[in-house]
Amino acid sequence: MTSGPPPKEHVKDHIVSFSLPTHANGILPDRMIAAMADDGLILPAYPFVESQIQPASLDLRLGDIAYRVRASFLPGPGATVAERIDELKLHEIGLADGAVLETNCVYIVPLLESLALPPKIVAAANPKSSTGRLDVFTRVIADGTRRFDMIGAGYHGPLYAEISPKTFPVLLREGSRLSQVRFRTGEAILNADELDALHGAERLVDRDDADLIGGVALSVDLSGENTKGFVGYRAKRHTGVVDVDRRGGYAVDEFWEAIAARSDGSLILDPGEFYILASKEAVQVPPDYAAEMVPFDPLVGEFRVHYAGFFDPGFGYAGAGGQGSRAVLEVRSREVPFILEHGQIVGRLVYEKMLARPAALYGQRIGSNYQAQGLKLSKHFRA
Repeated sequence: MTSGPPPKEHVKDHIVSFSLPTHANGILPDRMIAAMADDGLILPAYPFVESQIQPASLDLRLGDIAYRVRASFLPGPGATVAERIDELKLHEIGLADGAVLETNCVYIVPLLESLALPPKIVAAANPKSSTGRLDVFTRVIADGTRRFDMIGAGYHGPLYAEISPKTFPVLLREGSRLSQVRFRTGEAILNADELDALHGAERLVDRDDADLIGGVALSVDLSGENTKGFVGYRAKRHTGVVDVDRRGGYAVDEFWEAIAARSDGSLILDPGEFYILASKEAVQVPPDYAAEMVPFDPLVGEFRVHYAGFFDPGFGYAGAGGQGSRAVLEVRSREVPFILEHGQIVGRLVYEKMLARPAALYGQRIGSNYQAQGLKLSKHFRA
């Protein structure tokens, strides 16, 4: 395991009897996630570890075995993930003592958390920020599902992680945390009027001409003005292994190439290469809200932005130690080279209501790694 369980009294401090308010609409905060576990709606194989419950999500832990499979899959209605693993597995890898997962291979790992959701609660998963910044492609699968990362209301059963490292081979072990899950009930997303009112009250991005159509628009910063003349990083090939549980253990120049700003404010994305860039805007998420980077419209450009899309309450918020934080963009071009221009819109943040304010905001004593961030690699690399 990556760390021992917190003292029992620490857990109990945050547990309340689980119940949903009448006509509830919103994302469940940390205290309600703890209450779900206390009432048997979340079933961990081992007690939660410290900081596993985040302000608006729960980190999911890998189990003790990984299955190398021939291809990615979805089980579909009436089928279980375990049945498909039996059909597709090439070999099994024990994770109890750690093991290296190779690039461009597909692995399925049973998770230590399973669910017994009530009829009104759905769950949605996403890679953790550090996972996305390592270019580890991971999705959560549940029995009988037609979609990745989506677990329907009333689901009772196990969860699995599909893992495919794309750039760096990674060392994982039982208890490693690559994914996170949010729980929501009812309609949580702010409509256009609600988003406009929230921006008017809280100034969600640091620009006067904010584009709020379909969410808060974020554009790419290719000026180099705030980063000493460079705009991002391109991942190197044929590197060493990255231990996903080792913080600050690796020299940047062994894994990344810094990208200098161009005078015309452009960057050509090479197919198959992985880039870390940053948004031009500094964003914030007020305490009673959460946000998510929504999938980018493929008709606007042949590239993918942001594998890891959850933004917790308090991200960039002044009251939680931030003064607006840049969104770090994990970027990969698709089939052809593509030119990004400074200020080009690359994604949108959709804001959602919390059912209640979390007990601790992002950046407040919970191991938050990216508060008040600018252009920043994952926690594994020495600053």
